[in-house]
Amino acid sequence: MPRTILGLGGLLSDPACCLLKDGRIAAAIEQVKVSRQDRPGLFPEEAFRMCLDIAGIAANDIDCVAIARPFTSGPESAAQLELRARFPASDIVVVEHHHAHAASAYYVSGFESAAVLTLDRAGDFRSGVLFRADANRITPVREMYFPDSLGDLFNRATALLGFEPRADEHKVQWLSAQGEPLYREVFEAVLRRGGAPWPRLDRSFFEADRLTHGGFGARFFEAIEFDPAQALSTARKADIAASLQAAIADAVIQMIGAAEHVCIAGGLALNARLIQALESRFNRVFVQPVAGNAGTALGSALYARHNFYGEDSRVPFETLCLGPAYSAPQIKQVLENCKLRFRYVLTEGDLIQLAVSALGDDKIIAWMQGRMEFGPRALGNRSILASPLNPYSTENLNVYIKHRESFRKFAASVPEELAAEYFEVGANARFLATVGKVRARHRETFAGAILGKDSIRVHTVRRQENPLYHSLLMAAGQATGLPVLYNTSFNLFGDPLVCAPRDAVRSFYSSGIDALFAGSFLLEK
Repeated sequence: MPRTILGLGGLLSDPACCLLKDGRIAAAIEQVKVSRQDRPGLFPEEAFRMCLDIAGIAANDIDCVAIARPFTSGPESAAQLELRARFPASDIVVVEHHHAHAASAYYVSGFESAAVLTLDRAGDFRSGVLFRADANRITPVREMYFPDSLGDLFNRATALLGFEPRADEHKVQWLSAQGEPLYREVFEAVLRRGGAPWPRLDRSFFEADRLTHGGFGARFFEAIEFDPAQALSTARKADIAASLQAAIADAVIQMIGAAEHVCIAGGLALNARLIQALESRFNRVFVQPVAGNAGTALGSALYARHNFYGEDSRVPFETLCLGPAYSAPQIKQVLENCKLRFRYVLTEGDLIQLAVSALGDDKIIAWMQGRMEFGPRALGNRSILASPLNPYSTENLNVYIKHRESFRKFAASVPEELAAEYFEVGANARFLATVGKVRARHRETFAGAILGKDSIRVHTVRRQENPLYHSLLMAAGQATGLPVLYNTSFNLFGDPLVCAPRDAVRSFYSSGIDALFAGSFLLEK
């Protein structure tokens, strides 16, 4: 069995590296977070070098390179020759796109057997695959091919609602919480041409020549009783989003069929409200929290481990904090180079008390601690935090810091052992990958974060996974009686999640954040 497996994924869209070492995930990093610019189609050089540094190995120590398709816009043979030249002593394993998605979920789910569904727009021309997984083997059962694609329909609806397709789909799911599914049957008709058991999009609802409104055509607008020459009202947009969300959830449930355990991955699995619907339908659900193309870096490495090498033992999936951490001297050097005034805090206890005091004064703080998260969500290491007891916290976060729509609410981080007091939520809340409900007696407290009637994004924090952040939440509870903090990602204006100290400083001074806790250093405005 090889000691080290390098996984590469998303090379044409959201490139990432993952390194397995001695049966554990040593590192996993998206290239854009390190380079601070999107460079699809190129080898993720900076992320690769950072993974090597974290793992403490050299490139020639890599036994296997597993790469998820598609990985080049040109001939694959040329790309393979480049890999051979870069890794002359390594096995090269090429993994199909949806197999990499499936592997990323199943092999870390803890399930012995499961139905595994992968859904995206058109990865390697397939838009969905249902696998049956058992005893570390994943077998395709049924496939769906582009242009029959739930992801494509979501892209179209995103454009219809005035957002950027293939970028702002997350906005549609949050907007859906504000509406009613009045047009659910219309979207079901779009999805179910001829009553097909799997989605088969009825193209008569689209017009190929229409360059606006997501390409929806006259039949669609007649069905929703809307004149496309007019502007969509906010209320109607919310109802369209709610209708799409409901129809998509029903379609996915039908695609999975009868199952006790379900795994899901692919870009559509980033839809937390979809995961909530699956959790309410199936006994146990595991979603790969890095469900998009970046997650195929992990999936390709796991696929090679279990299929190419035949390893039976599973790799532990204990945390998503798999990126770089920065020492006190590294942070101090950046602060001094920037000629900034700062305070060095001697102990973690003092650091936590200063943070709790700032939050109690209704300040919004940036919290940069430990290793950077892998994936699109901040889980307490690269987070912006506010107290729910601050009546202006959500308004300030949206208007003065994140500069985003009011319907996009913030997550509530809570110690896992205390979560049931405040919320009803599924197991995937550990990675902020689902949506929960606020218990009735606490709805007024969390009014600023509630989606629709009683839904809320919940992040349950395990002490053993993130002891410092867990301690901060517990200290907040001791000070205020509420061990919950609002949490959103530490990034601004569409930038990637903060990675290095310089990124944190830049974002801090470009926003309305009141204080920055970067390792043991405190900066205030």
